[in-house]
Amino acid sequence: MPHVLLYRTRAGVAAMKGGQLYRPEDLRFDEIITHDDPLSFVTASLGAPQPPADVSLVDGELLAPITHQEVWAAGVTYFRSRDARMEESKQAGGDDFYARVYEADRPELFFKATPHRVAGPGQGVRIRRDSKWNVPEPELALVVNPKGRIVGYTIGNDMSSRDIEGENPLYLPQAKVYDASCALGPAILLTNDPLPNETKIELDIRRGGKSCYAGQTTLAQLKRALEELVAFLYRESSFPAGCILLTGTGVIPPADFTLHRGDEVRITIDPIGTLMNPVL
Repeated sequence: MPHVLLYRTRAGVAAMKGGQLYRPEDLRFDEIITHDDPLSFVTASLGAPQPPADVSLVDGELLAPITHQEVWAAGVTYFRSRDARMEESKQAGGDDFYARVYEADRPELFFKATPHRVAGPGQGVRIRRDSKWNVPEPELALVVNPKGRIVGYTIGNDMSSRDIEGENPLYLPQAKVYDASCALGPAILLTNDPLPNETKIELDIRRGGKSCYAGQTTLAQLKRALEELVAFLYRESSFPAGCILLTGTGVIPPADFTLHRGDEVRITIDPIGTLMNPVL
């Protein structure tokens, strides 16, 4: 799969191609995301690679791969997500909503974050002070240009307060949208090829240096086509700077699990990398 890994850093745009690091000085993040063919555009603009001594990106250098883009999310796109949502909302009588949207033609789509609410690699994600049941949701995130074309992929963490959403489905915006409720990174995989169905999404939550929960799924478990989700999102909405669309989760910890402050969330999707965030 021809691809370039695009990074947003404190010093500007960086790119990794064929194991070599490039720091093209004239490229701007937004002009890449809004281009008709970002992969070709970046490849043609790479210039000379960095010296062998500078082949990695240092800790703290990476920023979230977003500037002016909105972050949206799709829900109940995996069977495991459907079951978990039905379980958490059963007492409130909302469990039927999730079963119905899983089978419906129209997907669940909701606004997730503005750029300032997004954490980058190594930055903290938050759990709400008024919630007692919080989980990360590891997701493949689509990078979509203004014309509605999927131009790349990154990793997303859709932090969720399950007790708030479970109390009433209408509380979803409060359960999902708050400061540092989303994380993106570490890179954008620019490619013109679809990811294979066997692509794994892996979650590892560490507490006190040890794994306290781990799980994984594959894109083969995703019920809806990625292009279908984008088409619904772009039906009546415009995105002049492009957008990021989280595609739902198929990895959900058991009902007796909740995040603690100080936990470390690691989400891995090869070949994008691993997104790590401490919990604040």
